[in-house]
Amino acid sequence: MFLRKIATAIALTLLASSAWAGCGASEGRVSIVGNEFPAIQTVGAGAMECAGGGVTVEKNLTADHQKINVAGMSGNPAEYTTAIVANSSIVALMNNDVIRSLDDLVAKHGQDLKKSQLISVNGKIMAVAFMANAQHLVFRTDVLEQAGLNPPTTYEEMLAAAKVIRDKGIMQNPLGGAYAAGWNLAQEFNNMYLGHGGEFFEPGSAKVSINNQAGIDTLNMMKALSDYMNPDFLTHDSNATSAEWKAGNVALMNMWGSRVGPLKSDEVDPAVANNTDIAGPMTVGGGSSAASTLWWDGWTVSKNISDADAEATFLAMKHAIRPEMLNDETSPLAVWLIDGYQPTDAAKGVFAAAAMGTTPYPMVPYQGLLHSALGAEIVDFMQGKEDAATALADTEAAYTAAAKEKGYL
Repeated sequence: MFLRKIATAIALTLLASSAWAGCGASEGRVSIVGNEFPAIQTVGAGAMECAGGGVTVEKNLTADHQKINVAGMSGNPAEYTTAIVANSSIVALMNNDVIRSLDDLVAKHGQDLKKSQLISVNGKIMAVAFMANAQHLVFRTDVLEQAGLNPPTTYEEMLAAAKVIRDKGIMQNPLGGAYAAGWNLAQEFNNMYLGHGGEFFEPGSAKVSINNQAGIDTLNMMKALSDYMNPDFLTHDSNATSAEWKAGNVALMNMWGSRVGPLKSDEVDPAVANNTDIAGPMTVGGGSSAASTLWWDGWTVSKNISDADAEATFLAMKHAIRPEMLNDETSPLAVWLIDGYQPTDAAKGVFAAAAMGTTPYPMVPYQGLLHSALGAEIVDFMQGKEDAATALADTEAAYTAAAKEKGYL
């Protein structure tokens, strides 16, 4: 009887250990490919905890992940059962049809995932996000106080604040922005256009649709803002704009959350660093949508694997981003989209963007072509050389030519 009790206790212990090791899966193969920076290394280590009890887990975290993930997921069965991706890099996986919809797995195992973590494309959940980045308001508390102003919540309020600051002689060019011709300028258009409720393409089509009132309003607001920026604003990317801020030349700007930390560092004049504060994205045109885009890192599940491997992968990756993984060491590594995460001062703007339901950067294969066309074609408008409708027509023409060449139209 005594030996039977011992045997039963050992069996129960082994069963519990097996269930914990598999993180809820009794069998399956988990193989991770992704980038190698600290936040993703933390996620990979969390997934490794699920090895055992019939579940195997391995990872390949490398800076070359985008060079190998499509090929590694194209075989049958796929070499990798999951790829850790971002907004832009998931597109290649979808184009090559190597990742599966997660709707069934979320319904079965993902009830505790937050809505903001579920990345949907054409109505299907294709990834689970665990960290975010976004552009949002950065402001100088001392300058606003001197001008008798509150932090703006809309771009219209930002414009009005800039006029007050200039009229009072506090700063000549109080606004900053990553408006460098090319990618940066196009990204500012994307943000503002979404804030105006614009749609980049006709529904269900690669046919561009930006030469409309939302597009015109977007360009006019960008031009109005630029009137309060450094005259060389078309050469200012995020680095140059941050340098302007550190030099004490700017009081208000729309900037990436990942750039905020250095603005408050010990290397910056305390008069600037100690008065640098942030808030969530602004709105524009009376709309309620954030005039920004949400960027995320998350994980996918391969299409060319067994259902058992897919389930084990989902459970292991979900375990890796469970609320309990947050601690004093891991919390500062990212703006985590994980329940229980408490944003640091430098992260609260991105956290606010996620809470606002900010639109993720579009994950369609032809968005990059439009981004490039915008960065080249709206420069003349920003320089006052043509009107908004002409700039948008030129953009649509450039995009359409590129999309036809690539076979999207």
